[in-house]
Amino acid sequence: MNFEQIVTHIKASLGEEIILSTDENASPKAININAENLVEVMGFLQKDDQLYFDSLSCITGLDNGPESNTMEMIYNLYSIPFDHHLMVKVELSREQPAIDSLCGLWKTADWQEREVYDMYGIHINNHPDLRRILMPADWDGFPLRKDYQEQEYYRGIKVEY
Repeated sequence: MNFEQIVTHIKASLGEEIILSTDENASPKAININAENLVEVMGFLQKDDQLYFDSLSCITGLDNGPESNTMEMIYNLYSIPFDHHLMVKVELSREQPAIDSLCGLWKTADWQEREVYDMYGIHINNHPDLRRILMPADWDGFPLRKDYQEQEYYRGIKVEY
């Protein structure tokens, strides 16, 4: 199934409005959806017998900066039996970014969602163990945000960069 067929199948099954836009220049090609539809769409992509995206290869965050006031969650999916790829993007407000967890669908979401939380400060609703994974638990800020201010001291020790 090619990208256009995947998009057509999703729209036919879940409704035309479920996909906000597509990006055929992305690699893999991407669909953009609303955050409130994430679990529904991802569950469909995983369970549908024509798509069967059984592998959640990667989750990442993206800070579009204070000027745009948005952040993104980006999910890369792969279907092992059908050998097709798909990227799913969700735009979030930068003020209080939050999105639902996909741990109930793919176990690999657990640590990947924790990394996004730790680096970008995007809250993952209903995550079973949402805590820092790369930075110390008492670290201030989220290092991959574009407006991140590096700490001068950590636990009384000067941080050299």
